[in-house]
Parts: sequence; C-alpha cells; structure tokens
Amino acid sequence: MENPFNTILKTLEKPDGSGEFGKYYCLPALNDPRIDKLPYSIKILLESALRNCDEFQVKSKDVEKIIDWENTSPKQVEIPFKPARVLLQDFTGVPAVVDLACMRDAMNKLGGDSNKINPLVPVDLVIDHSVQVDVARSENAVQANMELEFQRNKERFAFLKWGSNAFDNMLVVPPGSGIVHQVNLEYLGRVIFNTNGMLYPDSVVGTDSHTTMIDGLGVAGWGVGGIEAEAAMLGQPMSMVLPGVVGFKLLGKLRDGVTATDLVLTVTQMLRKHGVVGKFVEFYGEGMSELSLADRATIANMSPEYGATMGFFPVDHVTLQYLQLTGRSVETIAMIESYLRANKMFVDYNEPQIEKVYSSYLELKLEGVEPCISGPKRPHDRVPLKEMKVDWHACLDNKVGFKGFAIPKESQNKVAKFSFHGTPAELRHGDVVIAAITSCTNTSNPSVMLGAALVAKKACELGLEVKPWIKTSLAPGSGVVTKYLQKSGLQKYLNQLGFHIVGYGCTTCIGNSGDIDESVASAISENDMVAAAVLSGNRNFEGRVHPLTRANYLASPPLVVAYALAGTVDIDFETEPLGTGKDGKKIFIRDIWPSSEEVANVVQSSVLPDMFKATYQAITKGNPTWNQLSVPSSTLYAWDPTSTYIHEPPYFKDMTMSPPGPHGVKDAYCLLNFGDSITTDHISPAGSIHTDSPAAKYLLEHGVDRRDFNSYGSRRGNDEIMARGTFANIRLVNKLLKGEVGPKTIHIPTGEKLSVYDVAMRYKTAGQHAIILAGAEYGSGSSRDWAAKGPMLLGVKAVIAKSFERIHRSNLVGMGVIPLCFKPGEDAETLGLTGHERYTIDLPSNVSEIRPGQDVTVATDGGKSFSCTVRFDTEVELAYFNHGGILQYVIRNLIGSKQ
Repeated sequence: MENPFNTILKTLEKPDGSGEFGKYYCLPALNDPRIDKLPYSIKILLESALRNCDEFQVKSKDVEKIIDWENTSPKQVEIPFKPARVLLQDFTGVPAVVDLACMRDAMNKLGGDSNKINPLVPVDLVIDHSVQVDVARSENAVQANMELEFQRNKERFAFLKWGSNAFDNMLVVPPGSGIVHQVNLEYLGRVIFNTNGMLYPDSVVGTDSHTTMIDGLGVAGWGVGGIEAEAAMLGQPMSMVLPGVVGFKLLGKLRDGVTATDLVLTVTQMLRKHGVVGKFVEFYGEGMSELSLADRATIANMSPEYGATMGFFPVDHVTLQYLQLTGRSVETIAMIESYLRANKMFVDYNEPQIEKVYSSYLELKLEGVEPCISGPKRPHDRVPLKEMKVDWHACLDNKVGFKGFAIPKESQNKVAKFSFHGTPAELRHGDVVIAAITSCTNTSNPSVMLGAALVAKKACELGLEVKPWIKTSLAPGSGVVTKYLQKSGLQKYLNQLGFHIVGYGCTTCIGNSGDIDESVASAISENDMVAAAVLSGNRNFEGRVHPLTRANYLASPPLVVAYALAGTVDIDFETEPLGTGKDGKKIFIRDIWPSSEEVANVVQSSVLPDMFKATYQAITKGNPTWNQLSVPSSTLYAWDPTSTYIHEPPYFKDMTMSPPGPHGVKDAYCLLNFGDSITTDHISPAGSIHTDSPAAKYLLEHGVDRRDFNSYGSRRGNDEIMARGTFANIRLVNKLLKGEVGPKTIHIPTGEKLSVYDVAMRYKTAGQHAIILAGAEYGSGSSRDWAAKGPMLLGVKAVIAKSFERIHRSNLVGMGVIPLCFKPGEDAETLGLTGHERYTIDLPSNVSEIRPGQDVTVATDGGKSFSCTVRFDTEVELAYFNHGGILQYVIRNLIGSKQ
C-alpha cells in the first residue's frame, strides 16, 4: 500500500542554491505541536515509522503512538521499528552468517527461492578479530599476534569472506582495521543516509551491547541479540516497547585532571541508582558544549553498564566538528546539518532551546566529578580514588560477594615469594599482575590515550619502572590511535613501561588476556592470593578478565599506567608514593599526572583529519593476508563435517511449512538453580577453553591439539563446542551444589554431580524437559546470542527468574525458550523451592489464547503451585514462539505461509 504520509515528503535544497540533496519526510509538515516537545531520540523512531508506514508492518496508529509519546510511553505500548542498518562484529558475525547460510539451505529444501535470504538493509560486519594477548612487552607484538590470529582463525575469516561475496548488501571490514565500535564511530556512522535520493537518519542495531557507543555521534543505536539482528537484516520490523526517556542535564565543566572515564563511572553509578533499564537516556544542558565527541562516545558506550537501551547525545556543532576531523566530506556534513535543521533535530546552543519533555530528570554538575575506579567485580561499583585503600581492605574482610573476598585477618599480610626468571620476587594480596589499556571504551578518546602517554613520559623521565612480571598491553581501537601516539612522540614512553601495542581488537576486557607467566600463576594458585587486574575496559565481572585475577578494576588509561607503576591496588595515592625515582626521591602520582591543558595541547597538535582518511582508505583495500584468502563462489555453503570452527547447527532440522504452535513444559527437571545477577558471562561461552571442560574433550576427540584450542569466541560458528561451553564458567554459583563454585550441577534422578552439559544431555536423551530457576537481573551483561542458543541446545524449555535483562529475554524468546517472572516479592527461596522438584508450566496449546504478559500456573510434583508472568511482551514475540523461533518465522514468511 502507498505510504499515507507521502503528503509530507519534501525536497531538501542545498544551502548554496546549486541543487537538491534529495527528498525527506518533513516532521514539521505534520503541524503537530506535540512533536516539538519530543526528545530527539524519540523523533528518530518517529521518522522511521513515518517513512516505513505501509499499514501492514508499520501502521498509522503506530505513528500516532510515537507522536503521543508523553502519554503512551508510561503504558508500555508496543511499536515496530525498522533500523537503517545492522552492525555485526566478528564473534557474533560468524554465527549470523552461519544462520543465513542455514536458512538458505532450509529455504532450498522447502522449495523456496534460497536467494531471497539476503540482507534487505545494509549490514556492516567488522572483523575486529579478538586478539589473544600471547605476545606482550615486545616491539613486534602487533605483527606476531596478528600472524597467530590468522593461523588460528583462517577458516573463520575465510567463511566471512565467502559471506561478503555470497550475500548482497553486506560490507565486511577486514581484520586488523580496528574494533567494531570505534570503526563504527570513525568511519561507518552515516548520521544521515542518502539512499537513492531519500534522506533519513542513521539508526543501527548491533550484535554487541556496546553498539551504543554510536549514540555519542547522534546516531540512535543499541545492542540486540544476534537472533534479533538477523531478523532486522531480513526486513522484519523490530517489535519494541516505546521507551521512557530520562533527561540527563549536564552543567559546568570537568575539573583539571579529571578524565572522561571518571565521568562515565560517575554517570554509570547515578543511572544504575536511578533505574533506567529499558529506557533511553538523553543528555542535554549547557555542559554539553564542554564535552568532546570522544567524551560523549565514552559515556554512550557504557549504556549496558548503567542498564539503559541507549545514552543519546543529539547532533550539535561538536558532532559536526568531529565529522570534519574524521574525514567526512564537506558536502556530506552540509547535507547532515541541512537535513537535521529542516527536521528540527539539530541542537544549536546559539538559539533559544525548546524545553523537551522527559519521563524523569537527572542533573550532574561536572565540576563535582572526582577521580575514581570501579570494582572489584562489577562496573557500577564505583570507588573514589581517595577511598580506594580503605575500600580494598574492606573487600578483603567482607564475606564473599561483589565487594568481598573473606580473607582471614591473619592471612591478609601474607607474602608469596617466588622466582621470576631467576630474580627473587614477591606477591601480596592486591598486587597487580595484569595492566591493560584495552580497546573498547576508552581508546575512542584521544584525551585519555594521550593522557596515559604523558603519564608514561613523566614516569620514565623520573626513573620509574613497571615490575617485569606485570603483563602490560595496549590494544587501540583503530589504527588512528597508533598514528597520533607516534605523531606526538609519546609511544616510546609507553613502550618503555611495557605498554606495547599488541593488536587492534578485543583483548583483556573479553577475557583474552592470554597466559600470565607460569611462576606468577603458581605463586597465586599455591598461596591462594587475591591478585588484581587493572584495565581501561568496561567489563570486570568475576572470571572474565583472567581465571587467576579475582579482583578486577576498571580505570582510565592514565590510571592503568599509574597502578602498573605502583604494582598494587592496595595504595592511597594521596599519601603513598608510586615508587622511588632514579635520584632516590619518592615519586607520587601528582608528580606525573598531566594537567588538562597539557593533554589538550597534545591532542590539538597530534590528532589530525589525514590520519582518519589514511586509516580507513586501507579498509576497502584489505591487507595482503586477507586478500590472499581464497573462497568458493557458490551461494550455498559447502559444510565441512570435520570442521571444528564452522558447523551446520540443528535449528532447522525436520522443519515443516506448518508452525509447531506453542508448547508448555511437562515434568521438567531443574538444570540449574541461581541467585541474582547471573550474567551472560556466566551463561555464554567466552574466553579460553579450560582443559578439563566438555568443549576441550570434544576438541581433543576431533584431533585438535591443546595449544590450538583458541577461544570460545573464535569458535562461535560451531554449535557443538558452544553447547558444551554453555554454563562452563568457573565462577558459576549453582545452589544445587550447596556452596561449591564451578560449572557443574546435580543430575536429580541419580544425585550424581557432573558437568552441566553432561547432565543436560542425560535429560535430553531421556526425553525429559529442563528449566532454570534464577533471581534478579538474569542475563545482564553482553548481549550474546549464545546465552540463549546454548541453553536451547541443552534442552532448556523455560527460565523462571525474578527479572531479566532486556536483550537476553528477547533472545530467549527468539530461540523458543519461555521466559517467566516470579510475582513481585516472590522467588525460589520464598516459595520454598529447592530445585529438586519437577516443574509443569501450563500454557494454552493455541497461540490465540495467549496474551502478552499474562499469568500462568507453575506446578511441582511436590504439590506446590505458584503464579508467574509469561514474558512474551508483544504480539510479534508470540508469533515467534508459535513458529518455534524467529528464524523459522522469517523463513515461513518469505516462502509465503499464512501466519
């Protein structure tokens, strides 16, 4: 049907009168005073609905719901949203391309046209090849690690290269170019699209929760599960609840020496406390003009840590300056500004501001932000730097938990003596063994990167050194960082302290810290030391950084250098020195900390537009190793049954044209019984493959040597390994084990304690259903699709939790797993559930009898029954469940079956 809003289609003229940019849907032409008050982020949703309105997937009433946002958003109203593009990264890109290849096969078998399986919106796939830090403290670390990455991942890279040729509308950015979020910010972000003469705002959903970094550029973007992203790629509108918007007012200016990281950790804590799950956060106020684009991107990046769908910064003069800096053309920038001004989506601080309406309001005076770090186990546990020593000792005393290690008083001063390559060495609780300036959050920001380099320079000049057993590394987010560090002449000082560049990609933050020296590892293990890691990333959940670092702190890059020099987190920087200089004088952090002016001067002289242009010109040309990869030209993939990297998953096995319909759960066993804050790190395979795990056993049986295990992330294209790695986290706390920590569970019928995978397979083989019991915030953290795919492959039919993280709940629905919430005030404990019961969930067999958010009864074989809310939040999610999953729904839709 023709778009009913074509009456507001206008022509955008060029400012110099030389012609036109194209057509656009003009919001002011609707003549509706409610639109002026809408948050800028909601206007992007509105424009998408107007442009895509066909009275089928997107209806006029959906447009009205968005215009009437002030009244509709508190009511949890559902709207469809079609993003302008989809962003995949290497780890999640492989299973997405695997699924597309499988869907082509399934279409073929069902008699459909397999070539219909093509992305219908632009797909940007960045191979940011998560770098295992094998080689550190070496001038040739980048080259050595890159060669190792290609040796390990050649098959995966070749598969993605095949995908870039086999599927239309897919841009693949080769490995070695940079990390996905930074490449998105510096190069891929369009701000405004011009597609065949139609202008519209850039918006993106990505398969990494930190896709939100692009919100700093005024592009609406957030993370979704790989499953949801695949549906968006295939033209399905995303069904979302129209979000509330928290207005976050920024005032004033940061004090001298305070970094963007200090600001983001402060903002994260404030928003966590306020409660922003499922909401947009929109920043505004006079303080905005004092925040660089890189500072904004740092805050936006951390949206998952404060729980918001996105942290949005509308486009203003700072955005335009950044677009110019990063090499966007003069004409493109003129088009962007003209479009946004015409549609009243540009913020001009020289004009009177129309007060926007927000769902709730927060305010921060920037001068009140103080230096801080976050940890030891969660990103929102902020610790002011001046309180760090006291907080550390409290953590040693406290019972085991997010802020506790329960180290007995008499053991807190223990010294573990060891020999490091023939040199006597000592370790104490809190000693730093990993110090990493990592890619994701902070290296989009030249001020903190060059700030870290200035700290290194001053430290070197005063004669300070980093202990040789601390594993130091620097993983920039793009080649631009290397260029400006070299231009400034400061990289040599980072090198001198051991912060050599190790690669361009995810490293320590994702668990790819690599091995620490055997002597250090033995000293930690044999003496039960609480060793520390300090990193400039955004994730520090337990067991994530390295199995042997129980304390992990997030800090700005300059503080990472400072803690590496100090060698411990058990220090009060105000009163205790970092070390002794070459003249015997004690050196304090204040002696090496640069002023904001010093940092600004170096940024001004070292970060130049040509660097961005040169870096990203190389993307289209690839690199010699990538270019030499030979791949088949067929549009259907030839699966290799012996491959341990790329394997055909069983999602479409025995699929028919008729949907299977909804299903309840009958006499299910509890596979795992969890408390609060079980993250996707606990659920989804990530990091290294432990030698005694089911995944390791599988690899050994398939002739893979231990040294070639690689990481779970690199093997995300193989469902056999990923299923075995699900719930394989060594820090898993399962109540069925009564206090024991680790990736095991109880086989209820026999009482045997086995790996989670082995127990799940016993249930599955016997034709028995399994469920999971959980507490609050189940599935928080990275939006890994394998956190839903894995449990589904293990035979989990439902998860009953106090609450779910937004993306993970959606992913469970997409894989046909039923998410249920206990009633407020209830959980497994209050209901007296031990997990040894059998569970029956009574769902109607006809999808038309199920309503979003309805209550159902759960009964146990012991005679207990209780009410839960089924978390199918929209009618579309019910349709997915009816079809057995989102991908099956799409295939049947494309073939033309009745829904």
